[in-house]
Amino acid sequence: MNKNYFRKLWYSLSAKQRFWVRYLYYLPADLWDRIKGKRNKYVPPRGAIYTGSAAGAEKFLASSKHQLELLKSELDLRPDDHVLDIGSGIGRTAISLVEYLSAQARYEGFDVVKSGVDWCNKKIGRDFPNFNFTYVPLFNDLYNNSKAKATDFEFPYKAAEFDKVYCFSVFTHMMVDEIGHYLKEIQRVMKHDGSALSTFFLYDETDEDQIATQGFGFPVKGDGFRLMNSKVTSGNIAIHKEKLNQMMAAAGLEVTRIADGFWKGAQGAKEYQDIVVFKKK
Repeated sequence: MNKNYFRKLWYSLSAKQRFWVRYLYYLPADLWDRIKGKRNKYVPPRGAIYTGSAAGAEKFLASSKHQLELLKSELDLRPDDHVLDIGSGIGRTAISLVEYLSAQARYEGFDVVKSGVDWCNKKIGRDFPNFNFTYVPLFNDLYNNSKAKATDFEFPYKAAEFDKVYCFSVFTHMMVDEIGHYLKEIQRVMKHDGSALSTFFLYDETDEDQIATQGFGFPVKGDGFRLMNSKVTSGNIAIHKEKLNQMMAAAGLEVTRIADGFWKGAQGAKEYQDIVVFKKK
């Protein structure tokens, strides 16, 4: 049985079932970590990690530091910045930011998975009062069955509040109309001289055939995008670069840099997914 079979089986489960499978699968490793004293106060157990690699504390922290370095090098993140983390998850990036951002800085994060937000507020927000995490009950067929739509969601912040806005592996789990709406909200809450970073799976005519057929691929074709699985539309999505530029322009934004990721073989890539840096027009 190949990877595609297991991927289809995984996506055939409900969001709740997928959470429980991860919890039970990693339970022995979590118990062993606890016995060996390999836990970290701010790192959740493996079975609670619902995005990215369910690694132990050491690898989780290494991934967090890597994301911080990306924000510093690609966004010129500074210690006193006001920062918005879209899809803050279970605190992967925030854990390193608590060491880098000053007491004068402000961190806001939001996510559609309540367990992640609760963990972050209990572990990180309690010790660092300038860090705040907000739960937003939006529908996402990968993570929950909430009724509210991402296309109707207004970020709970005033206009021009943030110097830097970022999201890792968020727009890879949303449909095109949802991404377009979020880009407009980013434009609204970001300061005039602010900047933003997001990761995507991107393609164009030169590599569309490749990503349609490779092991980690997107066989289902749409209008300016491709899906990994037609039944779980938030499972993973790839966006055509021309489509991305169109959505950016419609939101009053412009791309300043694209760095291809190593998911499709880019040499010397910094990140698995493609990095996109953008700003207001």
